[in-house]
Amino acid sequence: MKILVIGPSWVGDMMMSQSLYRTLKAEHPEAVIDVMAPAWCRPLLSRMPEVNQALAMPLGHGALALGERRRLAKTLQASGYDRAYVLPNSFKSALVPFFAGIKRRTGWRGEMRYGVLNDVRTLDKAAFPLMVERYVALGYDKPVASAQQLPQPLLWPQLRVDDDEKQMTAAQFALSADRPVIGFCPGAEFGPAKRWPHYHYAALAEQLIGEGYQVVLFGSAKDRETGDTIVQTLSEAARAHCKNLAGDTQLEQAVILLANCAAVVSNDSGLMHIAAALNRPLVALYGPSSPDFTPPLSQQARIIRLISGYHKVRKGDAEQGYHQSLIDIQPARVHQELSALLHPVQE
Repeated sequence: MKILVIGPSWVGDMMMSQSLYRTLKAEHPEAVIDVMAPAWCRPLLSRMPEVNQALAMPLGHGALALGERRRLAKTLQASGYDRAYVLPNSFKSALVPFFAGIKRRTGWRGEMRYGVLNDVRTLDKAAFPLMVERYVALGYDKPVASAQQLPQPLLWPQLRVDDDEKQMTAAQFALSADRPVIGFCPGAEFGPAKRWPHYHYAALAEQLIGEGYQVVLFGSAKDRETGDTIVQTLSEAARAHCKNLAGDTQLEQAVILLANCAAVVSNDSGLMHIAAALNRPLVALYGPSSPDFTPPLSQQARIIRLISGYHKVRKGDAEQGYHQSLIDIQPARVHQELSALLHPVQE
């Protein structure tokens, strides 16, 4: 069986989609699964053993580009796909499998996609509260009525990184072999309201460095300034053991370096979901965004959140745009959770 998946376009969503691929492999061990997604997803897809190949989706979010989608579909026809699974909910995301004439095209109804999808599932959001449950439910031939009916446990994301890669990449970025690494992911896609304050990160880094760890900051080029601010807030002695790699790593390198971390502290972000899929001890810090829909999928993760509900804000009312609920999470509390993960009590 040859399967084409039209994958999501965000890091966290892409990570959670691996649960569908794992489910499809469990249901159909002989299946060959190709995933079409933005080219930047390749470093993630290449580390998912269930995925045969990543196919680049050259069209961006807003483009309908019917002609381009037809041409893209034509290049897929020779592959002889038996099934397609469309994970985004937009009408246009379902067009390539439709134009390619793939016999069975499965997805949630989304933007009234009758016709372009011929195995249309109607989503009851209350019955599937988690995004990962919605992805996994598509992997079964017969519609599943609720998350309670999904076989348990769900097959959570698991990225593959080998030890040689970890050692080589750590050496490439001149990380000390003498100090275990604690990774910090202080950025957030939609502004400061989802970020734990830089001064809290700095206070935690100071304490961890004093305990013999080194701290490495991860993120995109947009997070470079945030990382620099954290480093500048440290004492001069501590700065020697804190490295800001935000913007300096390709996604592939960041994945490998996160796999090399003894533990990770992260805001709600794509890197948080990668750390969870690498099964790193993880403290996930939430403010206005809610873990009720997209929590980190790992038994090694601990979530700290002091408020409830979902608050759609991109800039908080507190100093420097931070949200008060994240300011209220004290470094001592994060250190306590981190220590419990790093030094579990043996029963």
